[in-house]
Amino acid sequence: MPSSDARTLIQAAVPTAAVGAVAVAIGGAVEGGKGAIGAVIATVLVILLMGAGLYVLQWTAKSLPHLFQAMGLMMYMAQILLMFTFIALFKNTTLFHPKVFALALLVCTLTWVAAQARAQMKAKILYVEPDSTTGEKKETQGHSS
Repeated sequence: MPSSDARTLIQAAVPTAAVGAVAVAIGGAVEGGKGAIGAVIATVLVILLMGAGLYVLQWTAKSLPHLFQAMGLMMYMAQILLMFTFIALFKNTTLFHPKVFALALLVCTLTWVAAQARAQMKAKILYVEPDSTTGEKKETQGHSS
């Protein structure tokens, strides 16, 4: 993973982990150990799903740039559907408190999206390939008149 991609990942994961830690503390204070466990699971789930999505999007941007926008939309839709699936599967669990899990999942997801958007806006990413510095001339394409 190039350094700019790793930087974006860190700038999104760290605030999400911090918000997750606050959610764990609040969940533990309000609902006890089960609330804290629900918030931990939600935080880890968001970081894993969103981190994997970011990795796949960066790979798509480099190898299949013509599919980048469609892949981004599909990726976010798949992530949201997976999160709803986790909420539906664990709504009656006794392992952790499901409401704390769902709220922590929502808050951590919103934090990730906001932090990733901020990281992308602050990144200085070239949108035009600079000319080669080796002095080689490129062939001109098309009709010259």
